[in-house]
Amino acid sequence: MSYGHFSDDCHKHHSLVVDFGGPAPTIVTLCGSTRFSAAFQEANLRETLAGRAVLSIGCDMRSDADIFGDMSEADLEGVKARLDELHKRKIDMAHEVLVLNVGGYIGESTRSEIEYAEKLGKRVRYLEPLAAGTESAS
Repeated sequence: MSYGHFSDDCHKHHSLVVDFGGPAPTIVTLCGSTRFSAAFQEANLRETLAGRAVLSIGCDMRSDADIFGDMSEADLEGVKARLDELHKRKIDMAHEVLVLNVGGYIGESTRSEIEYAEKLGKRVRYLEPLAAGTESAS
């Protein structure tokens, strides 16, 4: 299934689209290091109050130690790979991406998500301005 289009007239083509009496909200996927869980919560609230539908991380492997604490390193890597892939599906569904580059930090996974979003032609916004010499994603 492709999520490559979103328009006000989707209901003409897709019987499952519900008309809420106005245009569909912009869907934004939050991307960034899960070490910044507070930034995810704050951005989720800000974006929601701005009228956007927010897709975010499903878990924080650092704080969900009760769930992941007994796993082997290999099992943890498998979970991380599946979560990374799931997050890219969230990018597929989104109109845009908001990168939570707290303190300018953009890690390897987040950089991969930015590149993926760019490849799909998604708008990419940043929480903090990019440092000079840093490649802009949009």
